[in-house]
Amino acid sequence: MHSTKTANPKQNLPPIVLGSSSSFRKQLLEKLHLDFEQASPQIDETPLPQEAPEQMVVRLAQEKAEALTAHYPDHILITSDQCAVFEGQAIGKPHTEDNAFRQLNRFSGRSIRFYTSLHVRNTRTNKDYEALDITDVEFRELDEDVIRRYLEIETPFNCAGSFKSEGLGITLFKAIRSQDPNALIGLPLIELTEIFYRMGYRLPLTTDQN
Repeated sequence: MHSTKTANPKQNLPPIVLGSSSSFRKQLLEKLHLDFEQASPQIDETPLPQEAPEQMVVRLAQEKAEALTAHYPDHILITSDQCAVFEGQAIGKPHTEDNAFRQLNRFSGRSIRFYTSLHVRNTRTNKDYEALDITDVEFRELDEDVIRRYLEIETPFNCAGSFKSEGLGITLFKAIRSQDPNALIGLPLIELTEIFYRMGYRLPLTTDQN
C-alpha cells in the first residue's frame, strides 16, 4: 500500500483577517485552525432610526468589512456583530455590577434573543457572503443570592446580557435554542465553515506546507 498526497488547499488560501478586536471571537476562530490576523474596523455603530436589531447587526457587519477593504485588497475578511433583545428592546453591556444585577434580575424566568451576524468578504474575488444566527436563551428562576454570587465570581460586566455562556453563566440557563452554540459567544462557526466551503475551501485544511 502507498499513500497519495493531496494538493494543499492552503497554498491558494488568501490571508485571513478577523475584523474584530474581541478576544472571544479570536478564540472562536482559532478553533478552525486557520492562520489569521486581527484588525479593528473603525465605524459608527449608532443604530439608525426605526432600525430593527436584526437589520442593524447585518448592516454593521457589512460596514465593518467595507471599512477594511481598502487596507486588505487580497484577503478574506471576517466580520460580525451581535445584539441581544429583551421585550423588544436592545440590551447593552452593563459595565457595572449594579447594572448587571438589574439585567439578570429582569431576565429571571424569562427569555432573551441574540442576533449574531456574519459577513465574509473575499477581496481577491470581490464576493460577499453573509449569514444571521438567532439564539434564544431561557433563564432559570434566579434569586438575588444566586445573581450576586454569579456576578462576584465571573464579573461579566463587558458582556451583553451580563453573562458568559462559555463559563459559569451556563448555570443561569434553563435552555439555549440555537443552530450554533458558538454564535452566542460571538461568531457562528458552522455558518462560517459553510461559507468557506462555498469559496472552495473545505475545512479543516491540511497543515502540511510541502
